[in-house]
Amino acid sequence: MITIRHRNERGHANHGWLDTYHTFSFDAYYDRAHMGFRSLRVINEDRVAPAQGFGTHPHRDMEIITYVLEGSLEHKDSMGTGSIIRPGEVQRMSAGTGIRHSEFNPSKTEPVHLLQIWILPESIGIQPSYEQRQFDREEMRGKLRLVAARNPEANAVKVHQDVRLLATVLAGESVRHEMKPGRYAWVQIARGSMVVNGHTLEAGDGAAISEDPGVELSGKGEALIFDLS
Repeated sequence: MITIRHRNERGHANHGWLDTYHTFSFDAYYDRAHMGFRSLRVINEDRVAPAQGFGTHPHRDMEIITYVLEGSLEHKDSMGTGSIIRPGEVQRMSAGTGIRHSEFNPSKTEPVHLLQIWILPESIGIQPSYEQRQFDREEMRGKLRLVAARNPEANAVKVHQDVRLLATVLAGESVRHEMKPGRYAWVQIARGSMVVNGHTLEAGDGAAISEDPGVELSGKGEALIFDLS
């Protein structure tokens, strides 16, 4: 079974410096029918203007993944971490018992386009931690690349929840992810247009998949697959 979340149904706010779309309820946008999917709580598609960003603010008890599509994002946090996140890199921050951080577009001329993802952790009160990994985008072309998991492999970042996050970049190929019994999937189209289990989805669209043996994608673009318990 597939349930599609169309891009033009998402919550939207334009603050001038930030143009953001919310797949699930977030901040001032509330929709009781879209509070998340399984442990997946937030998918925000953000465009941050040059030399602008999110000031220092707190989080706790959340797994936060940043996936940059275009531009770059500067990160600083209360653990002393400082980094620049670029396309092909995945950042994971476990807020745990509490963390403060800021995210800033360091470019004076180019916006940054990113997906910010929140996943509910399997336990609260864990020690805050941070990871950032670079992935060769050629490893995503025409195939599925694991980028985050509870039991990471092949350089994927660790997530404190029973989830596997896979990324793919397609140029007309097709890929298939087999689902084990009792698992669920969320597919998020980041760029382009893809056919997902027989349904055409455009950039910004998402889809919840359950009671299905697999997820099949074809077309041209970039997408994320969340394999969830």
